[in-house]
Amino acid sequence: METQLDPMKDDLPLMANTSYMLVKHYVLDLDVDFTSQVIEGIIVLFFETGSQYRKTSSTSKEDCQSQFGGTCKIRSSESCHIAMTNVNVCSCIMECNNFAFCGKGEEDTSDKNGNHSNEEQVSGTSGSKDCCDIENHGNKDFLLVLDCCDLSVLKVEEVDVTAVSGIEKFARSAKLTGVSKELENLRNWIVHELVTLPADRCKEQLYYFTCCSQAPGCGELLFTTDTWSLEIRKSGVQTPADFPHAIRIWYKTKPEGRSVTWTTDQSGRPCVYTTGSPINNRALFPCQEPPIALSTWQASVRTAADFIVLTSGENSAEPVQLQEGILSWYYYVTMPMPASTFTIAVGCWQEVKQQSLTTALQKNIEFSLPSSQTDFRYDEEICGHVEYPCRFQNPAARLQAVIPYRVFAPWCLTECCEEHLLQLIPQCLSAAYSTLGTHPFTRLDVLIVPSNFSSLGMASPHIIFLSQSVLPGGSHLCGTRLCHEIAHAWFGLAIGARDWTEEWISEGFATFLEDIFWARAQQQLSHNEVKEMQELKALLRWRRLRDEVQNSEEELQVLRPKKESTGEVSESGASIVKHGLKAEKAFMQVHYLKGYFLLRSLARTIGEASFFASLWKFVHKFHGQLVLSQDFLCMLLDDIPEQKESGLTVESVFQSWLDTAGIPKPLLEEGETWKECRLVQQVSGEVTKWIQANQKIRKSGKKKRKQDEVVFQKLLPDQLILLLESLLEEKTLCPRILQCLEKTYQLREQDAEVRHRWCELVIKHKYVPGYGDIEKFLREDQAMGVYLYGELMVNEDAKQQQLARKCFAAAQEHMDTSSAKVVAEMLF
Repeated sequence: METQLDPMKDDLPLMANTSYMLVKHYVLDLDVDFTSQVIEGIIVLFFETGSQYRKTSSTSKEDCQSQFGGTCKIRSSESCHIAMTNVNVCSCIMECNNFAFCGKGEEDTSDKNGNHSNEEQVSGTSGSKDCCDIENHGNKDFLLVLDCCDLSVLKVEEVDVTAVSGIEKFARSAKLTGVSKELENLRNWIVHELVTLPADRCKEQLYYFTCCSQAPGCGELLFTTDTWSLEIRKSGVQTPADFPHAIRIWYKTKPEGRSVTWTTDQSGRPCVYTTGSPINNRALFPCQEPPIALSTWQASVRTAADFIVLTSGENSAEPVQLQEGILSWYYYVTMPMPASTFTIAVGCWQEVKQQSLTTALQKNIEFSLPSSQTDFRYDEEICGHVEYPCRFQNPAARLQAVIPYRVFAPWCLTECCEEHLLQLIPQCLSAAYSTLGTHPFTRLDVLIVPSNFSSLGMASPHIIFLSQSVLPGGSHLCGTRLCHEIAHAWFGLAIGARDWTEEWISEGFATFLEDIFWARAQQQLSHNEVKEMQELKALLRWRRLRDEVQNSEEELQVLRPKKESTGEVSESGASIVKHGLKAEKAFMQVHYLKGYFLLRSLARTIGEASFFASLWKFVHKFHGQLVLSQDFLCMLLDDIPEQKESGLTVESVFQSWLDTAGIPKPLLEEGETWKECRLVQQVSGEVTKWIQANQKIRKSGKKKRKQDEVVFQKLLPDQLILLLESLLEEKTLCPRILQCLEKTYQLREQDAEVRHRWCELVIKHKYVPGYGDIEKFLREDQAMGVYLYGELMVNEDAKQQQLARKCFAAAQEHMDTSSAKVVAEMLF
């Protein structure tokens, strides 16, 4: 399957055979080297036998204990009370970190892509695919398949977990049979016991994961790599149950790897961060990418002392000095999450410290829960997810409106963050809490990422990336985007899509909720003001959806492209993400917008109070789980049974909203209704003034006749966007009007959404004094600039095309891969 795919055009393959082996925990031990632009180190994976192949093995308790030969001494029970802040202290820096055995000075066994393989070297066999024929075991070895791309895998070995002092207590209940396999089965039993420890022993569990990850190896495993996967086998092992359940992999990333971006920050200092690219984290570490592979992780990351390491972790890591100039940072997560949500950012970030105003704001924030939510009886609710230390069952967490947070940025942006961002975070967190209740995560870091970041924001467990584009121009864009990313804590992270093609479950909900959160964060707004602002926003999104539907492939407009096959996987657990590798899809917003309008329509149909009560219930029922569209729709309609009689069914929603391209029928006429909104009418009046002023100037020709002074009203940011979009529909606007327009609204000082529309006007009317604004936008707002390159080329104006190529040449080296590919196709 994977070898036939064009790696930049087709569906993304999820190769891991999760039905046979399922990763439950990762331990990463990494070094970040900015000189070579490589992350290298070790990852240890702890498995459970998958759902398609479970095997119970047994032997006597005496045989189990005898495998330790009396050399293991039982560790004091105090080990389970070790403070997790000290776990990294017990982490010995293993000799393997020096990679002395990996071929430095030895014969290079890497293939043409830099991938290593010991398949031929050790066994004399080729990496032929027929050895992964899991259905016909016969004489064939079981093949473990992991998702892997753009990595140099150096060595794979089985870990001897029985060598860990104190680990024998996890083997006491083992009942093993046979003689030759007793030790192998014992190791797997210990891993099983370790990964299934109850939630109240999570600290003990993390401690033993650390110790096991440092245990000696007990034999190299055969492996080979190809474009999308790492395949591992143990000679003579024919079933998943007998395959090693703890393996250690030595590997290196590649500078060109698509999961990480090496660049410089806005202060010119080197940094690296994960990009959330279509291939997710498989170019950061070998992993299982299918959503079903929910796992926990812990990571020790070492780098030079000048750098700060931020990672998806529920602890605020404090660095430990290992040697002069080298610090180690340790993070861990106890809530099972898809490996794709793991995030890392290493750079010379500065923490933006709390000022007195912000602290006072955080302490004095008031919030209220709707009566239907305050009556919710948590004690009667039983979580449906696998066991982990769940905040929804923690009385203190349930009352925490604002979780602890930190803000990091390059030093040159810290002042801007103090002014615009810090004061918004507690307001937005509290607004989210008042809407959905308990925060799923214990804390939050917010990082302003480099200018080449390809979107306005990205949410991962415990950390949010924000583009620098959200900072200028007041609080509106910054606040709405922050609310959008905070919403992902519930939808996208705590509740994930079981099939990644259903992106609307994440992005549609986040887009819908950003309006709700932002309205509640602005406590001074009246009900009518909130309604008017949301109707204005709906009109803008409707216009955007209309334009996108007209200018994109129909197959990319469908929110459930696999339709009735959504959620289905092959017997091994492998699957594909439909259109996952189409570069242009990364810049589309159909799944944001159609998802938003679907939820807005449902809320209006069944009533907002009932809708939000159901949403609250959905979050509490499905947090920590993976869902399909019908899970939400069925619960919603079961709560409001009378809606079924009116024709609103799961099937009708699929047909009208999720399974077809284009604008859903219920939306076709609705765009007209928003034009009656007061804020929209106000803009219409201003547009008329500008058109009339333009006509007068054109009629007067070159004569500088004194014009009657026109008084223009002050407009909100979203009103400015609508104004500029409306003026874009005019065939010609004279330079004097454009000059006056910029001066009247101080367009160069507005937020990025407004400035983008201004740049479009400049391009359309070839307004040369505004070309500097375009150049600045393409340099500093790369998250939004891709479309402008196309506009510069379409006009077939030599100066504009020269400007486009000049800007691309300056930005190309550090530009996001997908963005660079799309722009290059426009320019050349």
